[in-house]
Amino acid sequence: MTTQIINFNEPFEKFQQWFNEACNDQRITEPTAMSLATVSPNNCPANRMVLLKKFDERGFCFFTNLNSRKAQEILANSNVSLCFYWGVLSKQIRIEGVAQKVSDLEADDYFKSRARQSQIGAWASKQSSTMNQWSEFEERINYFEEMFRDKDVERPVFWSGFRVVPRVIEFWSEGKFRIHHRQSYELVGQGWHTKILYP
Repeated sequence: MTTQIINFNEPFEKFQQWFNEACNDQRITEPTAMSLATVSPNNCPANRMVLLKKFDERGFCFFTNLNSRKAQEILANSNVSLCFYWGVLSKQIRIEGVAQKVSDLEADDYFKSRARQSQIGAWASKQSSTMNQWSEFEERINYFEEMFRDKDVERPVFWSGFRVVPRVIEFWSEGKFRIHHRQSYELVGQGWHTKILYP
């Protein structure tokens, strides 16, 4: 197997290029959507779609209620994976890594950027908990709207974000007759090693 040590920023630069292409394509309604896979305490995997809110060479960030199932599973087992798939571009990016909580400052900054109703929703939602009827949620929304009337909505202590620090990033592009192209980057020590994979 042939591997090559490359510039540290290369996989992130390639991600930026592909991500920009997806963001600029009007056929893609939500280019930031990514599948997040976690593992439960009894080793059962689960995945769901979340939204990428920022990324750099440190990793890929999303935000959530810390009492949600995904957050609780991450806090128990930080090994996760992400997957972007832009079908109209015939491109996919898989990321394997470790999820770490973002700093309070990062969480505060992003929370402030959200629409006010989204901020209220963060307070009102008991994410992943059972709801007896929809009116319960509406009542909670009304309660927090009144609580924060005429003042800024502060970030709940149970709401924050995670940064997925990658150890593997794989780029896949579709080829004719299922002869696809796959390039994998793996973090080894302080450097990325790249290799080409059979489809």
